[in-house]
Amino acid sequence: MFTKLDENIFVSPQITIDQVANAKNMGITLIINNRPDGESTDQTEGEAIKRAALKAELDYISIPITHAGFSAPQVDAMIKALEDNKAKEGTILAYCRSGTRSTFLWSLAKAKMGETPTEIARLASNAGYDITAIRALIDALSGPTT
Repeated sequence: MFTKLDENIFVSPQITIDQVANAKNMGITLIINNRPDGESTDQTEGEAIKRAALKAELDYISIPITHAGFSAPQVDAMIKALEDNKAKEGTILAYCRSGTRSTFLWSLAKAKMGETPTEIARLASNAGYDITAIRALIDALSGPTT
């Protein structure tokens, strides 16, 4: 159910409280919720996932991404989460409805952090995600190419 993007992050469709324990058993140290509450009547609300994560001694943050798109503060929050968790030598699980918004946010953050668009696209594709819809943003965030 959890799909590895790189050595530090997995993405997933909506998780349940029971899957928090699975995440911990896999070595996940931080859960990032990219799904806004109330998006669907069948989703587990973020507060319930947060309580389960904290009970399992996992860190939890919420960076909700609506279908309206991505903002600079959201990208910056993802960068901070990636950098902080890497410093702790941890692994992240980011989730949303299908894993796509989490992958997109990771892609934008990695571009702003200096990863090449080609490498971002390769990693996302290997995980089964197509970032074509945001490729222009990734290219812009990655800076000038030489």
